[in-house]
Amino acid sequence: MSKPHIGFIGLGLMGSAMVQRLLDCGYRLSVLGRRSRAGVEAAVARGAQEAANGRELAAASDIVMLCMDTSASVEARMFGEDGVIAGLRPGAVAIDFGTSLPSSTRRIGEAVAAAGAVYLDAPLGRTPAHGREGKLNIMCAGEEVAFRRVRPVLDDLGENVFHLGPLGSGHTIKLINNFYAMTTVCAMAEAFAMADRAGVSRQALYDVMAAGPNRSGMMDFMKAYAVDGDPEQLAFAVRNARKDVAYYAAMAEEGGGVSIMSGSTKLALSLADSGAFAERKVPELVDFFSSLARREG
Repeated sequence: MSKPHIGFIGLGLMGSAMVQRLLDCGYRLSVLGRRSRAGVEAAVARGAQEAANGRELAAASDIVMLCMDTSASVEARMFGEDGVIAGLRPGAVAIDFGTSLPSSTRRIGEAVAAAGAVYLDAPLGRTPAHGREGKLNIMCAGEEVAFRRVRPVLDDLGENVFHLGPLGSGHTIKLINNFYAMTTVCAMAEAFAMADRAGVSRQALYDVMAAGPNRSGMMDFMKAYAVDGDPEQLAFAVRNARKDVAYYAAMAEEGGGVSIMSGSTKLALSLADSGAFAERKVPELVDFFSSLARREG
């Protein structure tokens, strides 16, 4: 059986890495960028076709993949006269790899189903480097029959591929995961900054904390920058972290829940995002917390 034709929208750092991986695996691709041309040009140089809009891309594709920054961006590409939904083939599958609001995902899913196609959410774990190597964690959700159909493609992109339940379950779990991760990041950033203010060694603080149950991969990512000066162990921008925690809080409110813990994390990330840290990596939040000082008088 020939491999499906894939349409890929959103060629930022992660999307570009995934597209290059798909090209390595011999898939035919149509691509559509948003801001940066670098990823599109690199894909076209290897034989991908650039589409004029979402409708044209979808009309040429068996599977449409989106890897975008916000729910608003996904909706802008999916809806409208030149949107993906307008061009979807009957029986096609569209997959959102971004971190989106579950309510938006379910709304898009209804429109995709009305067009005779299937929508899956499949947010990602790990980094663009893993995307380039086909070693992502993929948290897929939606119609199980469609998931089984696209599973061979997902296996080419991911080392760990999960099916998590009905549409929206992947985005729900990803938001909970990122809320927990970014709350840990902010707590550890403040801990290192407080060590500085109290006049104790960051290394000594890490050694004690890492010897007990506090130790985690996230702590080690933060230590890699705070002690060793390497922010690339967690190459995730503060702006994206703020968006994800805000989405988590919105999801909690929409569901009638109360999130106490996300409040301080969202505040810290919003303050950092509004200053000089928006595009910096989240381990560099240590510097943001270090810059905070109580005003006397």
